[in-house]
Amino acid sequence: MALAVYSLATSITPGPNNLMLLASGVNFGFRRTIPHMLGISLGFVIMAIPVGFGLGALFMAVPGLHLMLKVAAGVYMLYLAWRIASASVVGEARANARPLTFLEAAAFQWVNPKAVLMAMTAMTTYTNPQYPVSSVILVACLFGLINGPSVSTWALFGAQMRNYLSDPKRLRVFNISMGVLLALSLWPMLRG
Repeated sequence: MALAVYSLATSITPGPNNLMLLASGVNFGFRRTIPHMLGISLGFVIMAIPVGFGLGALFMAVPGLHLMLKVAAGVYMLYLAWRIASASVVGEARANARPLTFLEAAAFQWVNPKAVLMAMTAMTTYTNPQYPVSSVILVACLFGLINGPSVSTWALFGAQMRNYLSDPKRLRVFNISMGVLLALSLWPMLRG
């Protein structure tokens, strides 16, 4: 039960994934954002399993690898923040404008500081050393089950805001705000 509560609390609270889903729901609608949502949920599970089997320990043992992850995460998140902030008007997508794909969202979990920290904390706190394989898989799968509906609420909320944000000025303010918030979500990583 404690793991389920932790999973819900960390999955539904604001962070890079949820801010991007909110913006994607506004700019592309709920249905077009489904691959992005699935990529987050399954990508987290796929990332959490190796973290549970020691990748987290590797990051701790080789600080340079952890630094490389931080730099890659920061650069990619700034790129995504720029993409969100410069998104076009609802319904008038630029030729290259599109939501994140399943694979892009899944790969993002590896450089998302909040997701990596969530996985490391969950694996450290909720796995059983007597049953390492089954407990790691259980923790990862429970996160995936709870994460899916949690992140979907952000995309749904964004899709519900589409009518209000159909005004180009409101949408511009919203997209710039979401881009800035995503960039600001790097602050805890930069401090640590």
